Amino acid sequence: MPAPPKFTTLGCRLNAYETEAMKELSQTAGLDNAVVVNTCAVTAEAVRKARQEIRRLRRDNPKARIIVTGCAAQTEPETFAAMQEVDKVIGNHEKMRPETWAGMATDFLGQTEKVQVDDIMSVTETAGHLIDGFGSRSRAYVQVQNGCDHRCTFCIIPYGRGNSRSVAAGVVVDQIKRLVDSGYHEVVLTGVDLTSWGADLPMQPRLGDLVLRILRLVPDLARLRISSIDSIEADEALMQAIATEPRLMPHLHLSLQHGDDLILKRMARRHLRDDAIAFCEEARALRPDMTFGADIIAGFPTETEAHFENSLKLVGDCDLTWLHVFPYSKRSGTPAAKIPNQVDGNVIKSRAARLRAAGEAQVARHLADQLGKTHHILMENPHMGRTEQFTEVHFERAQPEGQIVTAKITGIRDGQLLA
Repeated sequence: MPAPPKFTTLGCRLNAYETEAMKELSQTAGLDNAVVVNTCAVTAEAVRKARQEIRRLRRDNPKARIIVTGCAAQTEPETFAAMQEVDKVIGNHEKMRPETWAGMATDFLGQTEKVQVDDIMSVTETAGHLIDGFGSRSRAYVQVQNGCDHRCTFCIIPYGRGNSRSVAAGVVVDQIKRLVDSGYHEVVLTGVDLTSWGADLPMQPRLGDLVLRILRLVPDLARLRISSIDSIEADEALMQAIATEPRLMPHLHLSLQHGDDLILKRMARRHLRDDAIAFCEEARALRPDMTFGADIIAGFPTETEAHFENSLKLVGDCDLTWLHVFPYSKRSGTPAAKIPNQVDGNVIKSRAARLRAAGEAQVARHLADQLGKTHHILMENPHMGRTEQFTEVHFERAQPEGQIVTAKITGIRDGQLLA
């Protein structure tokens, strides 16, 4: 009996979402004896890891046909087409098209040339309706947006994802209704540039409008989360939702990237340091139990010790808890790669380590603040769940998986709360 394709996913949640869609598309088409690698292009290191993974998969699957897709395949198709381990390279738009998979299933080698990668900038719609979310039994992720209209100097992603495009609100609401009917208690809205949702839709609604509409039209949805946002683009309706909707979880991950105004300008970011601080203060004033995560890059070209100190101080000034620290790496095809005064690699590593240490101290402080508090915890497995702020909680006694349980925090162990 033919075996269904195997999939390897590298990179972000959106890639993981799209992998689930590709699984359905490839199985419907009847594709077999294939390994699909969904790549990431966020850094040069991500591309290197993709090539390394492809070589490993070829060794482990010598007779399978290897298909490479994702952002790195979109931005560097020639890199992967030149690899002798690779049989097909397909772009980010092509991977969401049923006819792509049908063609490979019926005529894998003779169907077209080895590379099927079109101009991603010409794509005007996203494929958020393809699957009803993915995730654990407790939490589903729903794609509502794809692409990005901004051109941050360090970022290659717009060239892998194309321009921003949104899934219509009605489609999103219907999808979430089906998820709730299937037993999901929490839904996470995801996208590449989530706060740009709606700009390409009639009447140009904003992300806050979508959030309020979901909560109004899906009353049985217990918890709604939004993934990474650009705080400078947070609209009034989103702030209203933060203030008035307890079902919107008090956890926001912010695309901050740096804490120094000059470096932010060289990154072509749309906010300044004070904007980030003001947003965090406003959001926490509206919702006192709000916690923040943030992306911060260490070692961007021209970054001095004084510039870096401003990023380090931002962790405390914004009271950030969950840090995603990225050591800067030169990415071919981005303006930042051409900036003189690139920072020494060892300095970058040292600064990234200092940021991570600051983040670990913030997590320890957050955990200590939860002692004695009562939380509503969504169980991801019988012994681990997450609070409203996305903090892990361990239970010695098994709890019902996928359900929300109310419990008092009694201790801390190995970076987890105990209840």
